[in-house]
Amino acid sequence: MPSGTAGTTIVAVSAQLFRTTTKLAVDADGHEHPGAERAVTRALLTLTDSEGNQGRSLADPAHVGRDVLDAHVRPVLLGRDPLHRARLWQDLARRQRGSAGTLGNRTLAAVELALWDLTGRRLGLPVWQLLGGMREKVPAYASTMCGDEIPGGLSSPEDYAAFAEKLVAQGHHAVKLHTWMPPVSFAPSVAMDIRACAAVREAVGPDVPLMLDANHWYSRAEALELGRALDKLGFHWFEEPMDEYSVSSYRWLAGQLDTLVIGPETVEGGLRARAEWIAAQACDILRVGVPTSGGIGPALKTAHLAEAFGMDCELHGGGAATLAVLSAVGNARWYERGLLHPFHDFDGIPPHLTRAPAPIDSEGYVHLGHEPGLGEHLDTGYIDAETVASW
Repeated sequence: MPSGTAGTTIVAVSAQLFRTTTKLAVDADGHEHPGAERAVTRALLTLTDSEGNQGRSLADPAHVGRDVLDAHVRPVLLGRDPLHRARLWQDLARRQRGSAGTLGNRTLAAVELALWDLTGRRLGLPVWQLLGGMREKVPAYASTMCGDEIPGGLSSPEDYAAFAEKLVAQGHHAVKLHTWMPPVSFAPSVAMDIRACAAVREAVGPDVPLMLDANHWYSRAEALELGRALDKLGFHWFEEPMDEYSVSSYRWLAGQLDTLVIGPETVEGGLRARAEWIAAQACDILRVGVPTSGGIGPALKTAHLAEAFGMDCELHGGGAATLAVLSAVGNARWYERGLLHPFHDFDGIPPHLTRAPAPIDSEGYVHLGHEPGLGEHLDTGYIDAETVASW
C-alpha cells in the first residue's frame, strides 16, 4: 500500500487564469482556421492533497470559474479522499440539477481529470496504466479543419485532395473531412461535399479509410443524398449530417445506408443518451468525448456500453485523457489527430506546454508516455509567470 493512502484528503482546490498564444482564428460561427498569432487565456485547475501531491488539468476559464468552484467543487472535494473519484464525481453530478446550468459536464471533466492526474502522480504511474494498459500506442487518423476560402488552403475539392495525399504520406491511417460550413459563402452544399469526398477518394486510392463529418443541420433528403454518394465512394463513416436531437431521423438514415453512421457527438445526456441511440438503432458506431461526457470514467462506461452490443466507440477530439481512454479499450480504432490544415503547424509547441500534444511516428501511431499522471507536459514555470488571476 502506498505511503499515506489511508487518511489523505484534498486540502486545496485552485485555478489559475494565464496568458498563452495560438495561431488559430475563430470565424463568426465558431470554427477555427489558420491565423496570425494572438493572445488567449486558459485556465489550470489544481487539486492538492494533505501529503502535498497535486493533480492538474487544463480547462476553459468559463468552466472552472470562481463561482462554480466556490458553490460546487470546493464543498464536494475539500476534506475528501482524492482516490474516491467515482464517489466524488457522482456527488458533483447530483448537483447539476440545481446548478442553473453553471455546473456542466466540462467542469466535471476538469475536476475528474485533475483527480486522475493526482492519483497517477501520487502512485508514480501514468493514468493509462491505471486504466489497464491494453495498448501502448494508438493508430491516428487525420481530422481536417472545416473548409474555407483561403487559396491553397481548404477552399476547393482539389485542395482537400492534395492535403489528403500529404496526410496519408505522413503515416495517418485514415482521413476525416470536415467540409464547408457558414460563414463560407456557398455553404452548406451537398454538391460541394460530394465533390470534395470524390476528389479525396481518387487522390488516396481505394484502400485508405475515409470519413466525413458534415456538421450541418441538413434535411433528411439532403443527408440521404450525401450518404448515398459516400456509399458509392466506399467511405467508412458518416458523422453529424443532421441535428442530433432527432434520433428518429438518424434511425431513418442509418437504415438506408451502407456507410456506417456514427453518433451522437454533441447531444447532452452522456451515457444515458447514447444508450437510447443504441436502443433506437440510430447509429452503427457510438461517439463520445472525454470533456463533453464528464471525464474519463463516463467515456470508459460509454465504450463498454458499445462493446456489449458489438459496436465500436470512437472518441471525439484529442488530448492526453482521450489517449488514456483509447489505451484501455479494444473497440476504438483510432486517435483523432487534428484539426489539421495545410497552413497550420499542428506539431508546433504551445508556449504553456513542453512538447507537441500528439506527435505520430513514421507508421502513424501516437505513443503513450511513461511519466506519472495524465502526461499533459505542462510548462508550469511559464504558466506561473503568465498567470493574471487566481482563485
